[in-house]
Amino acid sequence: MPTTSPAPQPRPLAEHIRALILDGRLTVGERLPSERSLAIELRRSRSTTTRVYDLLERDGYVSRLHGGGTRVTLPHTAAPAGGAADESAIHLSIASMDSTPGLYDATVRSLPRLAAMRGTSGYSLQGLPELREAVAQRFIERGVPTDADEIMITSGALNAFNLVLASIGRRGERALVEQPTFPHALEALHRHGYRLLPTPVDVTGWDEGHLTDTLLRGRPHLAYLIPDFHNPTGATLSDAERTRIAATARSVGTHLIVDETTAELDIDRDWTPLPFSAFSPHVITVGSMSKIAWGGMRIGWIRADRSIMTRLLATRPSFELGTALLEQCIAVELLQEMPALTAHVATRLYAGREAVAAGLGSFETISMPPTRGGLSAWLDLGAPVSTALSLAARAHGLILPPGPRFSTGGVLERRLRIPITLPPERTAEAMGRLRLAWEDVMTGSRAAGAEMPRSAVI
Repeated sequence: MPTTSPAPQPRPLAEHIRALILDGRLTVGERLPSERSLAIELRRSRSTTTRVYDLLERDGYVSRLHGGGTRVTLPHTAAPAGGAADESAIHLSIASMDSTPGLYDATVRSLPRLAAMRGTSGYSLQGLPELREAVAQRFIERGVPTDADEIMITSGALNAFNLVLASIGRRGERALVEQPTFPHALEALHRHGYRLLPTPVDVTGWDEGHLTDTLLRGRPHLAYLIPDFHNPTGATLSDAERTRIAATARSVGTHLIVDETTAELDIDRDWTPLPFSAFSPHVITVGSMSKIAWGGMRIGWIRADRSIMTRLLATRPSFELGTALLEQCIAVELLQEMPALTAHVATRLYAGREAVAAGLGSFETISMPPTRGGLSAWLDLGAPVSTALSLAARAHGLILPPGPRFSTGGVLERRLRIPITLPPERTAEAMGRLRLAWEDVMTGSRAAGAEMPRSAVI
């Protein structure tokens, strides 16, 4: 049996490695296999893998040092081809709507509140008392008694998550994460030195047995969960599941960090679970205004018991002294209009969901699951072509992250996240471009060398 491919092609191999780098699955500074090891693994000739690394080095994606191996780098001057700088491109990496119609009026109403604080220092380490009261009241309305002293206002939910990790993190410890999950949370955990223990989630929900068994056997220091309209699958944990998971985490001493960024994005779910913090006083919850008001509203919060809050307050001054006051004043006004906000969000998401479903009607092998809320639809492509499709989409002005971008180990090639947050007409255009990319992949006609700049996944 031959040990090498009969038709070695270094350029497509280099392109796929470059895609892994730009997609974040190979990190800057990471050491790649030797030319010999890569040749054996891929069943290619040594000369082919040498040429692959030559191409990557020429374009600035790896550096090679004699005796030091081959390591991932990024070009100093990366010029996206038909990409981020192209205003005609449609970004499906961003699952976020434009601002609520009430944002302008809320901003105007907030100005007297801001003006009244001109005589103060302007710093607000824990957050404005009025806003902390408003966030606490929202928890109370959802069924969790909460005091304003248990709330800290942050510059978005990701900022909140990083602050929690900076305050309670332990390098080298284990962290349980869902697979798939929010990519930037994975990056934050890696940056804080955690070893990740994935537990599967699909559109039908969690494998609760696997999750609790991982908690019991792995005894991770923390677990990061998105229990409401999970990003990207859209699944929601039941109250019974929350009860058991919270009890298991408490029994092994695992900090539960719950991301509620998507909790208010209900379209037509016929039931509403209690917040995770209703099942354990030690749950750390992060949330934000970004999805219910506007991504430009960099307002988030942390709900935690007083012992954790003390640690957060001690840590925060080392990298910021609070959150911008104007945004906090606006948030106070917006939180008084939550029924109107959530109704507007439901209407927009419904229209976006229907537009995605209509656009996918001509795809015979792609299936869209029931999507009762959240930011996106988690599609089943019917074949492991997600990365290839993502690359092909670039040639048609469509930027979308492949399924493996949401995983810990380069898996989920059958999956693709499509936001339901764009206006219907923009979604229809995006689906048309996706159809062209799909045809390219199915016929093998994608142009070689298509670039896929790494971008934020929101």
